[in-house]
Amino acid sequence: MTARYAIYYVPPRGSALADKAAAWLGRDAFAGRALARPALPGLEGLDLDALTADPRGYGFHATLKAPFELADGATESALLAFGETFAAGRAPFTAAIAPASLGRFLAFRLEAACAEMDALHGACVREFDRFRAPLSDFDLARRRKAPLSPEQDERLLAWGYPYVFEDFRFHMTLTGAIREPELAERVLAALREHFADVSGPHAFDGVAVFKQDERNAPFHVLERFDFSAQGAEVAGERPAAVDS
Repeated sequence: MTARYAIYYVPPRGSALADKAAAWLGRDAFAGRALARPALPGLEGLDLDALTADPRGYGFHATLKAPFELADGATESALLAFGETFAAGRAPFTAAIAPASLGRFLAFRLEAACAEMDALHGACVREFDRFRAPLSDFDLARRRKAPLSPEQDERLLAWGYPYVFEDFRFHMTLTGAIREPELAERVLAALREHFADVSGPHAFDGVAVFKQDERNAPFHVLERFDFSAQGAEVAGERPAAVDS
């Protein structure tokens, strides 16, 4: 299998949120190296390596365009050039985020609905799709192991991922699945304390191209591009995307 790419939101390298999240996960996706995890009060005795294993491999991020292999004729350099142009045409926006539950997982989530985030997601799904190869039979079968509605299966075929547009839920994953509710509450309390100074209003000001060199390898940041347009009408903001 070949390399995969993804379009993710990630805070700027060296920002307080990026550094704290990388330390919690035990890995910096910008530098591609392991980090020492801080000792969080209330989590003594837990296997934090196991708790964070899944998100650690992806790096701290929010998915805007799910991982994909390059289409025939597409190149990494062209993808990066398009990413730079895409970001230059969009304006930063602010929305409040904080650690919260997402099913059995814990993640940074939006504290309220955000039309700008929905528009960014929809634009990434649609505009970067020109670089995506159709899903292999292997990946189709892998995705279909989860129960999908007919609409989700159609989106899987059309866009390479089933949970897009109205099924999109912004999240920056902090843990793997936690099946015990009491343990989830314990970890969530510790995370809220750890991230207290970086929760709340957050400036979303760029997108990043991530790369996975081969399956089972960790993802790393190839390049992050800052938004540089002024105002929604210049940035080409769209209303919350709907499926076509």
